[in-house]
Amino acid sequence: MKKMYLKRKLNIFVNTLKEVFLSSLPLAAVIIIVCGFIAPLEDISDYIKLVVGYVSVVVGQALFLDGLNISILPIGKLVGGSLVKLKKAVFIIFFGLVFGLLATVAEPALTVLAKQTNMIMPIINKTVFIWIMGAGIGVMVGFSLFRIMKDINIKVVFAFLYIITFTTIFFVPDQFIALAFDGSGATTGDISVPFILALGLGVSVTMSKHKSNDDSFGIIGLASVGPILSLAIYGIILNTYYNGVLPAEQIYAPGTAGTLSEIITGNLLGVVLAILPVIIVFLPFQFFLIKQPKKEFVRILLGAIVVFVGLLIFLSGIDYGFAFAGKYIGEIFLDNARPEWFKWLLLMVGGILGAAITLSEPAVTVLGEQLEEITNGHIKKMTIRMTLAIGIGFASLLAMVKILTEIHILWFLVPLYVAALVMMPFTPKLFVGLAFDSGGVSGGALTSAFLTPLTLGAAQAVAANSISGGQSILVNGFGIIAFISVTPLIAVQFLGIVYDINMRRADKTLADAEKTEIAELAVLAGNVDESNRHRLEQDSEDGTKEIRP
Repeated sequence: MKKMYLKRKLNIFVNTLKEVFLSSLPLAAVIIIVCGFIAPLEDISDYIKLVVGYVSVVVGQALFLDGLNISILPIGKLVGGSLVKLKKAVFIIFFGLVFGLLATVAEPALTVLAKQTNMIMPIINKTVFIWIMGAGIGVMVGFSLFRIMKDINIKVVFAFLYIITFTTIFFVPDQFIALAFDGSGATTGDISVPFILALGLGVSVTMSKHKSNDDSFGIIGLASVGPILSLAIYGIILNTYYNGVLPAEQIYAPGTAGTLSEIITGNLLGVVLAILPVIIVFLPFQFFLIKQPKKEFVRILLGAIVVFVGLLIFLSGIDYGFAFAGKYIGEIFLDNARPEWFKWLLLMVGGILGAAITLSEPAVTVLGEQLEEITNGHIKKMTIRMTLAIGIGFASLLAMVKILTEIHILWFLVPLYVAALVMMPFTPKLFVGLAFDSGGVSGGALTSAFLTPLTLGAAQAVAANSISGGQSILVNGFGIIAFISVTPLIAVQFLGIVYDINMRRADKTLADAEKTEIAELAVLAGNVDESNRHRLEQDSEDGTKEIRP
């Protein structure tokens, strides 16, 4: 029995590993083409780093996803469902705030972004940055649970929040605009997304008045607005403190990542802190409200260990083999030794990299699996992953256009958000929440560790090549996650509109088929009645003839 169980688990892991490997091939292909043929690396050891990094990312992601399914996701659903037992809304909102805060401050992608930001502008304290972003998420998670409880229309909530957001943004220093949107995307990553999604799903299934799936998504999208507003306010406060003249920026030079063992040791505490808050939150609920059987409880704890090992391998692989490649690719296309037209190849490379990284992001995979579960398999997880890959590929291309042309990011973001808001009335409610969730989940650890160094490297090269010095690196370099967060809003809502049209057509076809079948049955019934009437009349006549003398 035990051998069969282990064999089944091994088969599940092998299937996950195969899926992750196939999904990561586009990213590997782009890196090989650029670093192997277009602009070969100088040191052979860098190629070894890339191979080790790639293998670590694939194996780590497979372990991470398998562990999620037996630990973090069940914890989120169980805690979310048991929150209802507290009955009072104030307790549910409070615990939502605490869960959102704890899951976010431990998010690896946010830590990466905080380090990158502090490296460029030291006045932005890393710890303060992380806790401000966490507070923004926590407040909005609490509000999101309140929205589910009170059944407030999610379309109205999104419209209201983004009107407030863009009104606030116009008072924020330029250095903080792109950073605020990037920070929002980085807060929702590999740990926070699965837990918060499952938390919202648990509350939605248990408490929603209509008991439908329409409220199952949207919590990540709403939560993502919080960090934008909180960091915008932080920027306004800093700008006021320095009387409108922020200190000069420093050169973005991340340096070498170190040996693999040093990186693993360095990531150890961060990964423990990423998972431990979720377990700590779960324990009191388990002992006092949930009371899972001992066997299931142990299974969840073992799953958390698998998540820990997988995330440690995954993040270490990124730091060791991928981060340096991102900055290298961003700078190499803008090298003065190369032709002027060569820099425009960065548009194509950026677009392909954006799409490829999306297919490799663990949080995107989790979202796809939950969508497939919610729709009972009507929408496959690969459908949403491919939709996001196309949208985010386009987002990365736009980010490169912004860097090369030095156009202000708001000229891109405002029209894109307006388009997303205009589409909402025509999109099914489920897909509105899903679209905003998709925008939040796409900026995970892989994106922060690869695409952000790419754009910062490109922005630094643009500034160095400019006679006037070019735009600030904070203004021009950040923004990639902002683009990645907005294009899925349009792509997924478009998918929802198409899905709704197809479902309506299918319903109409089914209704027409039923009408035709009913009509045919009626005709058949009429023919039978007519035949019976003739037979009865004939029998009656025959009986009359027999009675006559």
